[in-house]
Amino acid sequence: MSVPVGKPLIWLLLGEKLGDNAQVELVAEHLGLPYESRRLVMQEAWKLGKPGFAANLDHIDLEASDRLEAPWPDLILTVGRRPAMAALWVKEQNAGRTRIVLFGRPKKWLDRFSLVVAPAQYGIPPAANVLPIELPLMKVDEARLERGRAEAAQILADMPRPITAVLVGGRTKPYRFGASEARELLSELGARCAADGGSFYFSTSRRTNPEVLEVLARELPANARLFRFGDEEAMNPYAALLAEADRFVVTGDSISMMVEVARLGRPLAIHELPIEGGNLTEFLRRVAFGLSRGGLRGRIGMLLFRLGLLGFARDLGAMHRRLYALGAARPLTVGFSAPDGPAEHEGVAVAARIRALLGPAEARADQLAPSTACNEGATG
Repeated sequence: MSVPVGKPLIWLLLGEKLGDNAQVELVAEHLGLPYESRRLVMQEAWKLGKPGFAANLDHIDLEASDRLEAPWPDLILTVGRRPAMAALWVKEQNAGRTRIVLFGRPKKWLDRFSLVVAPAQYGIPPAANVLPIELPLMKVDEARLERGRAEAAQILADMPRPITAVLVGGRTKPYRFGASEARELLSELGARCAADGGSFYFSTSRRTNPEVLEVLARELPANARLFRFGDEEAMNPYAALLAEADRFVVTGDSISMMVEVARLGRPLAIHELPIEGGNLTEFLRRVAFGLSRGGLRGRIGMLLFRLGLLGFARDLGAMHRRLYALGAARPLTVGFSAPDGPAEHEGVAVAARIRALLGPAEARADQLAPSTACNEGATG
């Protein structure tokens, strides 16, 4: 595509996580500037594995991905460890002139990013190029909900109400999630929902491990259905559930699913998972997260990070607490309640901050409304 004179060349570098990509795309629409989406496919070993953090493309399946080649972009919006590495490689090819906006936490080299947009679960000390926000910026767009309503007519129509959607993630630091935790989830659901009648629809994710799937399949309540992620013979019910389920339970490891439901303004309960390693691990994690605060602790944390002695901590529990404080969710042990309303997002404010990175001519977005911004994907 051709970029209008005076407009910057903007790339969205997107990976394979839909929830991550949704944040970048939401802000890009609010920028009101043309952009190109470049989609990256990871090599098989790095779809779940974590490559060593470096400014290279060694982890990318170049044949399956969109091309990364000149003309190089003035600005990149990206999210996640793997796409961030590719963004830094592009910046090097462009002699350092490309500005990078990263959503989430950088593995290292904070000063190489022009802006880091950091939701509440990340412990990043205050800095001029860090923009803290309350919740990640994903939301469910109306087109997806409309598709989900049509699919719900096929897969949910005969299920007794209320339909409780149980969105199941998987083991991720710092949480433990195996067979015993799956049984605890089933037990808690029985205790909280038995009096309500209705039915359950369990939907798993790519991180759900086999032992959890085995427990769910074997001990599923009689009034429940189970979708195994990756089952090509069954319709994925996720969009239908977002559109038509009466209430939701999300396991505490999955920020993206929690936030998507919170944006809908539907009853949401979080099934909190146990900490791997127990109280000592949790204490050390909280100490590390505390170093992200302002004042002396924040300066110490930033120094340790720059020396390579400390990574930016992640506290998924902080996101749970934030959702509780906003009235958007409750712990499953407490039960369900009607939320105060859909959780708002800060996409407009983030877009304004990004425009401030651009020169006056580049940032003149009033001539192009967000609804007419060009989103043209490259071809691989």
